Amino acid sequence: MKRMWLAALLFVVGCGEKAAPPGAGKAPPPREVEVLTLAPSEVRETGEYLGSLLSRESVTVLPQVAGYVRAIHVKPGQKVEAGETLVEIDARQETAALDSAQAQAGSAQAQLELARTTVARTESLYNEGLVSAQELDRARADVRAAEAAARAAGAGVAQARVQLQYHAIKAAVPGVIGEVPVRLGGYVTPTTLLTTIAQADVLEVSVAIPATRARTVTSETPVEVLDASGGVVVRSTVYFVAPQADPRTQLVEVKAVFPNRAGMRPSELVRTRLVYSTREALQVPALSVVRQSGQPFVFTVVEKDGKTLVERRPVTLGALGEQSYVLEGGLAPGTKIAVSSLQMLRDGAPIVPKPAAPAPAASDARVGSPPSGG
Repeated sequence: MKRMWLAALLFVVGCGEKAAPPGAGKAPPPREVEVLTLAPSEVRETGEYLGSLLSRESVTVLPQVAGYVRAIHVKPGQKVEAGETLVEIDARQETAALDSAQAQAGSAQAQLELARTTVARTESLYNEGLVSAQELDRARADVRAAEAAARAAGAGVAQARVQLQYHAIKAAVPGVIGEVPVRLGGYVTPTTLLTTIAQADVLEVSVAIPATRARTVTSETPVEVLDASGGVVVRSTVYFVAPQADPRTQLVEVKAVFPNRAGMRPSELVRTRLVYSTREALQVPALSVVRQSGQPFVFTVVEKDGKTLVERRPVTLGALGEQSYVLEGGLAPGTKIAVSSLQMLRDGAPIVPKPAAPAPAASDARVGSPPSGG
């Protein structure tokens, strides 16, 4: 009986061995992994801030006299040249004053001519002994008084003309007219806003940066104005660094000038990037970094015993750029690292390497805080 049970058991075991699928117990084939060879590339230390656009030639137009608006020659958005008339204020009273001043000047000139004729006759009679020296002195004094009166009348005419010119408000600089809040027939005073003129061909960008960063800024520090997606709209360099920090915010104002070819407007808020320094450094893609207990690692690719393996190696990371970390230590140029299938890799696992897409030639390593108010 025992022999029968033993024979049955051997038969079942033999059947099980025959039913095992082929290849059972063998290791899985090596996984195909993208591999990147590290090489130094340009790294820029940058900071992004919220900047404000300014125009040095934008002006606020105010009248210099009080009166009623007689004519408005411009409209919002209109381009004007320097010296072009914008608004006219009723000047009938000043015109009458100018006419009166001119009449007084004419009268004074006539009195002067009469005094000069009189002194000439008096001198002739004095030479013939027909008048006294006292009468000659009196005639000469009348000439001097008439000359003074003529000069005063001429000054009155000039003053009246200047006063009359104030009633035609002209553009001090070329530019684009802003809002025109006054209306025809409205009464204005020297404090009434007539309009604004914005000169936008050349603009300034003003940003406020931390005082610690301002110490490294020079007149050659690059400045970039960015669009909403982070693309560079215009490049310039710093021309002004405030000599003191704002006592309230402890930020330092920095300015750059650039030609406005992108249609930007004064008082517009824009993303601004300052490039503090540029250097050569190794970079590793952010997606190639794995962490364990806070320590960053990468999988390096090595050849051992004729096989291609991955080894987990700790690294020291610097600032994070758009897609890569700056590598401060742990790897040398020429090292190969795995950049795909990281979640499936284990230390010492064999792989089949394939080339990865090259890393960007240049990268920005942001320093400081994210964009802040300028």
